[in-house]
Amino acid sequence: MSLLSVLGSAVLPVIAVAGVGAVLGRYRGVDVKPLSDVTLYVLAPALVFYSLVTTPITGATAARLFAGVAAFTVVLVGIAEGAGRALGEEDPVLGGFVLSSTFANAGNYGIPLSAFAFGALGRSTAVLYIAAQSVLMYTVGVYVAARGEAVSARTAVRRVFGLPLIYAVLAAGVVRTFDLAPPTDTALMETIRLTGDAAIPVMLLMLGIQLADATSGSSVRRVLPASGLKLFVAPVVAVGIALVLGLDGTVGRVFVLECAMPAAVTPLMLTIEFGGTDEGLSAADFVSTTILVSTLASLVTLTGLVALLQAGVVL
Repeated sequence: MSLLSVLGSAVLPVIAVAGVGAVLGRYRGVDVKPLSDVTLYVLAPALVFYSLVTTPITGATAARLFAGVAAFTVVLVGIAEGAGRALGEEDPVLGGFVLSSTFANAGNYGIPLSAFAFGALGRSTAVLYIAAQSVLMYTVGVYVAARGEAVSARTAVRRVFGLPLIYAVLAAGVVRTFDLAPPTDTALMETIRLTGDAAIPVMLLMLGIQLADATSGSSVRRVLPASGLKLFVAPVVAVGIALVLGLDGTVGRVFVLECAMPAAVTPLMLTIEFGGTDEGLSAADFVSTTILVSTLASLVTLTGLVALLQAGVVL
């Protein structure tokens, strides 16, 4: 299977399911807010809990990878915050700018591409990356999304701890630490898995519904800086962090590849829940358009990056 066919197979399901959502949004007027509530309070906590409990997170390399994801997130949040303010963006759209520039579609896009490019070790590294990013997405990400409507930073922090997502992360940590997880074939774990598995397609439908009203030429032009940060600046930052932390070989290369993925879908759910509207463009519209633009452009950027990584030019 060629690289382009893998890229196509990773992107096509995203575009297809989002396309169904776009049709629903345009012709049936489906309200995205109830879907967001169901995902945020039920589906996503189940997905995060199951993924963290069943992921083999052990060893010094895993610890360095987690540190790398944390460092990358902090640096990109800072860069995106500065760039967004320099471009005149204000909350809540600024929050959408930061989220879409920072968090990568490391799951339904990143896993198959990492597995194709670097085999079994590439896949397991991608899973670890997702676990680390999930923790940050539902803490730092929620804070960034919520601050646009919050009257103070303290209020935004309270919103983080008012969501079940953070408790799903904490519960998974306790279960892992004390080895309390039931076997994956038990009724309890199967129920959690099935519930969590519904999160990704529902989020993609939400993306399409949001895109039905957000794909004007002006909104596409407005998201180009965020897409550029995600596809071009992010991998450069990732290379620097990998060198500093000693993430080399396949693990380091997959780390860079995952950081260079297009904008993630989960921030869309967060901006739908917490974001507002600025100058006629909502934070959710901004994020959904960035997802579309960066995903399509990544067919070119990731083809080149994989070639460089496989050749050992990078790391």
